[in-house]
Amino acid sequence: MSAVFAVLAAAVLFGTTGTSQALGPDDSTPLAVGVARLLVGGTVLAVVGLAVGARARRRAPHPPPVTPRAVALLALTGVSLAAYQPLFFLGTERNGVAVGTVVALGSAPVLAGLFEWALTRRVPTLTWAGATALALAGVALLALGGSGQTGADPVGFAASVAAGATFAIIAVAQRRLFDSGWNPFSVAGGMGATAALVAVLCVPFVDLRWATTGSGLVMSLWLGLVTITLAYTLFTWGLQRLTAATAATLTLGEPLTAAVLGIAVLGEKLSLAAVGGLVVLGSGLVLLAWGARSARDRASHPEEVRA
Repeated sequence: MSAVFAVLAAAVLFGTTGTSQALGPDDSTPLAVGVARLLVGGTVLAVVGLAVGARARRRAPHPPPVTPRAVALLALTGVSLAAYQPLFFLGTERNGVAVGTVVALGSAPVLAGLFEWALTRRVPTLTWAGATALALAGVALLALGGSGQTGADPVGFAASVAAGATFAIIAVAQRRLFDSGWNPFSVAGGMGATAALVAVLCVPFVDLRWATTGSGLVMSLWLGLVTITLAYTLFTWGLQRLTAATAATLTLGEPLTAAVLGIAVLGEKLSLAAVGGLVVLGSGLVLLAWGARSARDRASHPEEVRA
């Protein structure tokens, strides 16, 4: 249960991301906010994760070898984390924090399950298929309803789904590293280092002057230290004891948190179709989580089950 609570706590912290950006400086852009977030959070995550991971590696009786495959997977998590930033913020900017976050994180469990299916060749269960159908129906309703009466912005909707795909890639790639014997702190540190490097390369192409203001600095520190360093440390630690699809399902706490903050703090209003989409999508994710738990209870070994 500690792993479940760790992932849920990370999801709640993730859920504050869109609201933090919305409350930040008006002259910031999705790409610039993502770069600032990674410069702070990715760098600290790399320093802490790699230091603790190196200590754990020295104490391990049989540490995993540093193979080209492992390096490639670590790089993939960092690049995916970097790509997630502008995609997620663009989605929330176009369709609101509540809808943008729900679409991004609502699509992640479905995509993570599909990715694991492709890698493990395990046929999905009927429960997973039913939950996936509900989730897709909910996303479709959100696309039609959006945050207003005229439907969702298609660019923002596509960006949110793409953000969900990058999150699913992170979960699946990290799961492969854990299966190879890598400890969670080394994995988190490698992801942070790669993401921070990508952010550094993007600095010449963005305007970060807003980050020197009071609200800009507070937003950058919160997004970096809390929603990257702390949140991804919790998520990665919990993921080593869960399947990628199950961990992605537990991130239902993020869109729930974001929806509550979007409505309560930002005053966002949802159309009837969007409310229906949230209910249907939530039902699918709950069914997916229930199915994953039932499958683990029946399995003789946790690693034999994939949501």
